[in-house]
Amino acid sequence: MRKTKPGHMQRILRLQVICGAAALLLSRSAIAQREMNLADHDNKPYYFGIILGYNTSHYNITQHPAFLQRDTILSIESLNSGRVHLGILANWQMTPRLDLRFYPLNLIFSEKKFRYTENPLLNGGTAKTTTQNVESIVMSLPLQVRLKSDRIGNFRVYTLLGGKYDFDLASNAGSRNTENMVKVVKSDLGVEGGIGFQFFFRYFILSPEIKFSYGLTNVHARDESLRYSNVIDRMNSRMVLFSLHFEGGGIGF
Repeated sequence: MRKTKPGHMQRILRLQVICGAAALLLSRSAIAQREMNLADHDNKPYYFGIILGYNTSHYNITQHPAFLQRDTILSIESLNSGRVHLGILANWQMTPRLDLRFYPLNLIFSEKKFRYTENPLLNGGTAKTTTQNVESIVMSLPLQVRLKSDRIGNFRVYTLLGGKYDFDLASNAGSRNTENMVKVVKSDLGVEGGIGFQFFFRYFILSPEIKFSYGLTNVHARDESLRYSNVIDRMNSRMVLFSLHFEGGGIGF
């Protein structure tokens, strides 16, 4: 009778343990797929949530026709810069696949950076680069329509489209003139679109979402007396927002 080597037996035992653990995980996964978290959520016409996120933003700049007639500024660039945002959302489930969303409180902290390259002939032959910052605290009021897929277990994907009104609480349009200032008006209108995912947990829904925002109005308050402002004609805001939505608190009838 052949003897089984101890090392061989240990490998067999390890394989059995691994197979058993894999079978247990698969069975738990199958059970979890059958167990629907918040199964009655889609029957509640209203629910609420909170938003935490990170955004990057810049201005889409159009040069003024007088830009080519001046020899002080050679180029203007708007640089991306990141900040955070937070808010509260209210959601109305109009149909099983269509929602209307509104944000009664939505604060977006942002910073826009301008990089100017000045004429080296005016700086002793050295090309001078200057960066100007414009800080913003925007109260954004979006109204969005959200199209949802069928729910697959505890997962769903959605797309959204809507418009928004922005009011800049930190606008400098009324500030006293300084030579290096770029003035920004308080109000802006824009459109938004994005995609997100809903993960249903036992007591809440986690929805990571990415959204693209495009400002439609010119937010530049041009001042001919300001050297960094008079070379700009239009500024339109551009923003990318990544958000985590913690949704719940449904109201049923």
